[in-house]
Amino acid sequence: MNHVLIVDDEADIRESLEAILNEEDYVITTAGTAAEALELIRDADYQAVLLDIWLPDGDGLDVLAAIRGDASHTPRPGAPEVIMISGHGTIEAAVRATKLGAYDFLEKPLSMDRTLLVLRNAIQAHHLREDNQEFARQLTKGSITGESISVKALRQQIKLMAPTNGRVLIYGESGAGKELVARSMHAESLRRDRVFVELNCAAIPEDFIETELFGYRHGAGPGGPNQPTEKRGTFERADGGTLFLDEVGDMSLKTQAKVLRTLDEQRFYPVGASTPVHVDTRVIAATNKDLEEEIARGNFREDLFYRLNVIPFFVPPLRDRKEDIPLLAREFLSEFGQQYGRPHVEISDPALAALKQYHWPGNVRELRNVIERVLILNPKVQRIESKHLPMLVQRTEGVSQRTEGSVPTRSSNGNREEFSTLLQAREAYERDYILKELDRCHGNVSRAAESLGLERSHLYRKMKALGISTHD
Repeated sequence: MNHVLIVDDEADIRESLEAILNEEDYVITTAGTAAEALELIRDADYQAVLLDIWLPDGDGLDVLAAIRGDASHTPRPGAPEVIMISGHGTIEAAVRATKLGAYDFLEKPLSMDRTLLVLRNAIQAHHLREDNQEFARQLTKGSITGESISVKALRQQIKLMAPTNGRVLIYGESGAGKELVARSMHAESLRRDRVFVELNCAAIPEDFIETELFGYRHGAGPGGPNQPTEKRGTFERADGGTLFLDEVGDMSLKTQAKVLRTLDEQRFYPVGASTPVHVDTRVIAATNKDLEEEIARGNFREDLFYRLNVIPFFVPPLRDRKEDIPLLAREFLSEFGQQYGRPHVEISDPALAALKQYHWPGNVRELRNVIERVLILNPKVQRIESKHLPMLVQRTEGVSQRTEGSVPTRSSNGNREEFSTLLQAREAYERDYILKELDRCHGNVSRAAESLGLERSHLYRKMKALGISTHD
């Protein structure tokens, strides 16, 4: 259902428009002044606004400029389409409204047939613009890099399965690249010209996950009295395209039951709605958990597992495809070099050898973070050497190369590391210990913090200080 705001100082017009549009299944909110309209627009998500030019406390064109962000060609994300209405229409007012980004201009007395047609087209344009903006963001994302046997096999599997509508379940450790696989599946599918919507189930509190998935109507969401009166959930936003449910194993059993029903019926009821929303959405799910083990523990529904696991994929950890590390490192170096205005930075063979020797518990995401960190901390370096890498990554190649006065220790994968100060050794140990605990907790920061006896915020600060990615 679509939410429309009617702004007019004449109560009879507001009431008649509201009655007619309610019959057309629109959700209607009304306002009689510019101030009231601006307050409602700040607090709610509207798809279209019917806006009178003449208002008792201001000019409707000023309201239009505020809605469209003063830029008709690049409206702010989520801005509704605005249809101007006036009983004193002039060519000058219509031209100015168009320049400010109005979708159309209607004169009073309103023709209901034309009003309904223009409104329907405006809402369609709004959804198309949202989809285009999301699609443009998707184009900036990366692709699967690597020439290892496992990555080549993964790309071949994507090419084979992407054109189908079969549901996909992607397995892999945190940071291994499950999202990239999902995006590649969408890019090579028959839905590639439609939207790709992602939701990290582990990042949404339990009280909000249902409204994130299914949306809500008439202020039924969990945000309190100041929340918008309507929100489209990810299933609805992904209609016709692909919905990526990351870390699906973290959903509660209650939410799993509703997702299962939606997959079976291809329809759902938004929270607070009395009529269902029908969708055609391909679902791709991902998890870093062993779902069969979670089923045995009673934490995951077996029937939902079989609905999602139509086409299983496995993304190998970086430690199992170390021959891809030089390609990935150079790709990230190019990415961040361009971002920080240093496009010609290189990386030496010994530095690449050190990167290949490290066990990468944080996988590709950790490698990406390391490359960015090295560039930030060495702003004048044009060639990355082993000495520029974080101490935990650096490895010695033999006793003869040991630096005099250094402190040897042993990392979790058995390799020896050299530290010139006690502080460096302590930081390396803390980082390795936290990474191992995060890995044991499948990347869940809250569980890792509880296991380590730390407040979650304290662990986040510690991870940031030690250069550990804070994204699950």
